[in-house]
Amino acid sequence: MAETRRRLRSSTVILGGMGVLAAALTSCGSEPDRRCVDRDSYDYADGYRVVADKNCKSTGTSGSSSRKVSRKTVDADWYYDADVSRGRADYGTFDRDEAVDRGGFGCSSSGSGGG
Repeated sequence: MAETRRRLRSSTVILGGMGVLAAALTSCGSEPDRRCVDRDSYDYADGYRVVADKNCKSTGTSGSSSRKVSRKTVDADWYYDADVSRGRADYGTFDRDEAVDRGGFGCSSSGSGGG
């Protein structure tokens, strides 16, 4: 008995790989990148000072919370999709819904949120 083995053509393999790659690039994450920042620390050149996550509300909803950090009150809030450098965050948003809407590569800006 002759054993028959089916070989996939290279074009089939390439097209299948392209489909997987396209799906990966167009999928959107539901949770944007976030940093806990001190709202009172904004510097025009550098942005907001990043503070420990424990200073922000853990629910992930927008809304500042004041916490005392080493004898100083910090007006901390989550800052989404920011560029972070040298302990400072800039070019982001405090609005989580806006951060989800603007998404990444291939993400649609037409969300299904109610208003």
